[in-house]
Amino acid sequence: MLNPGALLKHPLLVAGLVAVVIALVMFRPRAADESPIRIGILHSLTGAIAISERSMVDAELLAIEEINRGGGLLGRQVEAVVADGQSDWPTFAREAERLISEEKVVTVFGCWTSASRKTVKPVFEQHDHLLVYPMAYEGLEQSRNIAYIGAAPNQQVTPALTWGVENLGKRVFLVGSDYVWPRTINAIMKDMLPSLGAELVGESYVFFGSTKLDQTVSKIKAAAPDFVISSVVGDSNPAFYRALREAGISAESTPVLTFSIGESELLKMDPLDVGGHFAAWSYLQSLPGQTNQEFITRFRERFGAERVTSDVIATAYSSVLLWAQAVEQAQSIEVDQIRTALYGQSIAAPEGIISVDAATGHAWRSISIGRINKSRGIDQVWALDRPIRPVPFPSSRTPAAWRMYLDNLYQAWGNSWANPEESAL
Repeated sequence: MLNPGALLKHPLLVAGLVAVVIALVMFRPRAADESPIRIGILHSLTGAIAISERSMVDAELLAIEEINRGGGLLGRQVEAVVADGQSDWPTFAREAERLISEEKVVTVFGCWTSASRKTVKPVFEQHDHLLVYPMAYEGLEQSRNIAYIGAAPNQQVTPALTWGVENLGKRVFLVGSDYVWPRTINAIMKDMLPSLGAELVGESYVFFGSTKLDQTVSKIKAAAPDFVISSVVGDSNPAFYRALREAGISAESTPVLTFSIGESELLKMDPLDVGGHFAAWSYLQSLPGQTNQEFITRFRERFGAERVTSDVIATAYSSVLLWAQAVEQAQSIEVDQIRTALYGQSIAAPEGIISVDAATGHAWRSISIGRINKSRGIDQVWALDRPIRPVPFPSSRTPAAWRMYLDNLYQAWGNSWANPEESAL
């Protein structure tokens, strides 16, 4: 029998044993990383825009739950860290920083307003991180740190304006909440009106979150437009439609075509106020098809039979699934690899096929016009039969001119993406 003490007297033998031990430690099979993949969800759970954003959180959580039931990603579960932007732009920026720096999330899904997105954009660019933005917006932007899954203006605003002029009349009044999205889409539409043979008869802006709409409605009544295009958002919407009805302005006499009211917002509005008006979205709950019906069923089974789906809900849900496909394709949770894999992803979404355009980081989206009914639903009245390629910068001005337009807005508002004061318009 060998004496261990004697073995220790042979340095070469000891060195050999140590090398074997080190090799066994370094090269033994390692268990796969089973810690959760953490993602951030950043929406307003409180404040003026919570009426629209809370339901997006539900949709994103539903997608995560379905991914986890299917085994997760890369053999790991997905964990959501939910943050409240509080309908306040600086809060959005602080929460984005916290999610990235402290919570160590690999991607953030979030924002509704363009003011919140533009406020968090420098945070994501500073960290070279990734925001997935599931909301229709004004375009005029392209960042490697943002995936734009909502509709660009050429996929919602410009086809809706064309439809409105052809079907509702040529005298147009533009109204919106006073921040970057409404101001910018209205500038885009004003550039278009001459080519459509249409006329702008009035324009008015509402202080963000205000429920004082009487002055705006008085301007609409005095202008007597054929129809109104609205980008009023959040808590201002119920007040706007109520003020219209109280002023004797009906959907039959002066219809409103909105870019900001979906089925979930209608749950909080009086059908007598809003019934008969129109909405333009990529997705409507009333769309036919098995994929949509199955999505509605799953959403209601999870959150209640009384719940409805809407464009922001369906887009938020689809955004998470597109991201999940990218993670699986990349076989990585590194931000740069996820971003690269996300470009070119496609999914059979409730509205149809959604694809992420590799050239722009925006999604190919559909367009539908619907009429709001007395049961708080939206009945499709028109649609294109194909997804539309995204064009972030409308051709009516050069990209440089559009960027100058945005810079002027930002500076005029004291380096903010929303007007801090009541507008004179």
